[in-house]
Amino acid sequence: MIAGIPVFEKLFRQTASLDVDKKDLKRLSDLVGKKLNDLLIVGVRNASYNARDIVMEPDLPLTKGFLESLRQFRALEMTADIELKPVLEHLATYPPLERDLSADVEEMLPELVGALILILGKTMKEVDPKVKNPATEHWNRVERILDLTL
Repeated sequence: MIAGIPVFEKLFRQTASLDVDKKDLKRLSDLVGKKLNDLLIVGVRNASYNARDIVMEPDLPLTKGFLESLRQFRALEMTADIELKPVLEHLATYPPLERDLSADVEEMLPELVGALILILGKTMKEVDPKVKNPATEHWNRVERILDLTL
């Protein structure tokens, strides 16, 4: 798990009024991990274009909307609830990146995870404003949307 179960549940309830079960939590963790890895892969690409050996924050493809979600997550004062170690362990399940992450980017990883969880919950509500407990169809739609946009 990229983050603890209470973190996922609390963020989904607070930000999108969604209830998630254990099956959802596994799917959510995998999707967040995949999208975080995608961000880092693009960061590696941008670092190489900028002739850097390490990925720095400006290399990450953080859009205005993503940055707003990051700000909202920080305002919830839950950054301490997502620990770095599980995030790094989850990322280790993917092929190694071609560049190392700067210390600043590594320290940001839990906040990036939090922002991604917020984005997932809010996207789920946009897909179906009435949903309370997401079904497989909701998860599939959200995943396709995020694959197109992140």
